[in-house]
Amino acid sequence: MKKETYLKRQAALLTAGQIDRRQFIMGALAAGVILPSAMTMADTAMAMANKGGTLKFGKRHGSTTDSLDPGTYENGFMTQTGYMFGNHLTEVGEDGKLRPELAESIEASDDATMWTFKLRSGVEFHNGKALTGEDVVASFNHHRGEDTKSAAKGLLSAVTDIKADGNNVTFTLEAPNADFPYIVSDYHIVIMPSADGKVDATAGIGTGPYIIENFEPGVRVIGKRNPNYFKENAAHADSVELISLLDVTARQNALMNGEVHAIDGVDPKTVALLGRNPNIEILERTGTLHYTFPMRVSIAPFDNYDLRMALKLAVNRQELVDKILLGHGAVGNDTPISPATSFYADLPQREFDPEKAAEHYKKSGHSGAIPLSAADAAFAGAVDAAQLIAASAKQAGIEIEVVREPKDGYWSNVWNKKGWCACYWGGRPTSDWMYASAYVNDTEWNDTDWRTGAACDRFNELVKAARAELDETKRAAMYKETQEILRDDGGALVPMFANHIMGVSKQVGHSENVAANWEMDGNKAHERWWLNA
Repeated sequence: MKKETYLKRQAALLTAGQIDRRQFIMGALAAGVILPSAMTMADTAMAMANKGGTLKFGKRHGSTTDSLDPGTYENGFMTQTGYMFGNHLTEVGEDGKLRPELAESIEASDDATMWTFKLRSGVEFHNGKALTGEDVVASFNHHRGEDTKSAAKGLLSAVTDIKADGNNVTFTLEAPNADFPYIVSDYHIVIMPSADGKVDATAGIGTGPYIIENFEPGVRVIGKRNPNYFKENAAHADSVELISLLDVTARQNALMNGEVHAIDGVDPKTVALLGRNPNIEILERTGTLHYTFPMRVSIAPFDNYDLRMALKLAVNRQELVDKILLGHGAVGNDTPISPATSFYADLPQREFDPEKAAEHYKKSGHSGAIPLSAADAAFAGAVDAAQLIAASAKQAGIEIEVVREPKDGYWSNVWNKKGWCACYWGGRPTSDWMYASAYVNDTEWNDTDWRTGAACDRFNELVKAARAELDETKRAAMYKETQEILRDDGGALVPMFANHIMGVSKQVGHSENVAANWEMDGNKAHERWWLNA
């Protein structure tokens, strides 16, 4: 085979996702191409993604109570929907690093209490309105104030003022925050067009890669390509469809039958079988995803420290990883901070100890069955996991009643309402962001309702101090203490960190780097992936 023919064929395989960048470069080197040229050829081939077609995704989430209002997003279906029609000031890239998105550049004051974002010029909303600083201010204010119900309210509680000056938007904080550029990338804070200082949060209009054509809560969302999208070499399909498929068997069958091109939440029990299909690629990424069983400390009997500790000690974490994740993950330690998160502290691992669990349970004074609500809407195998927890707790003399909840409406009717339930968190790349999302006392999504008490007060004091501290060594010490406090006093039972497992048709092309901050390439596969010809 001639060298030119070989290289063309290899380039086609790379573009189609049949080989990765490294394989292409190694092949080119073997054919006599020098390294710089081989790397350039690889980049060129990867940039030649096919255009057109309808890219379909089967999602493990979605609820009839979903709304296009970004402040209400509470599951992966709506996160990806928000990314379809909207953008943010910053984003986490495929490599896990933060980068500007609608912002062109970022500047901070010396003490990190003022952050200025310079907006890109020439960006348009789907309704033809040009992006301005006033749109950014109004979009952020949608999540601020006493009356807002936005899940991002707690994230922005430290913001005291937002001002627009031409293409510059400046945020003033009540205290320094070295991680603030990460905060503004939160998926709730979609930038929307404004009028008279207000946004229409349910209109589904943004600057994003796809224009919403049809939105059926809990069923599907369809978008057509935005012809004026500001990013180059992005949004390759003519249209994108997200389909809510809560049942894992139905989701995997849809992929095998060609009804969708990619699915998230592949069941670890059947991933090996699915991977044997010659037309399907299994993508697995390790990041910050963790499965939890939050106990609301404001509801009896979870307001009792000894009962919470009894339950934490009564869980066989390794058994959950082995039987629920089938090894596709790692044991958790009752904090949401993983080795992939900034300022992770390697604390002594909490082990299954039925004797100590029994001691704490006796000290709590509780008797009778403890209800644990679960549905596989939380994560694949959530009900089985709850039953395993009940079985291991029985060895400590603790009776747990597993309550099977309906999948539809689980996030509206069970999570953040029932005393103890199954949950999942995609995690966040920084400790502060994770805490601000779910653990500080003023966030809407504090699903353990852990807001008072000496330990909680100390935790919140440390979070604020660490956020303002610019010395990395001092910050690390503070974050270690926060993890110790949360692990011992908090209501979060975090038994395992799970890998993102996705099934992707080999009709789909994607780059070598696939993001791990969320499933589906950071929930931006609709923008980054393409259909092969």
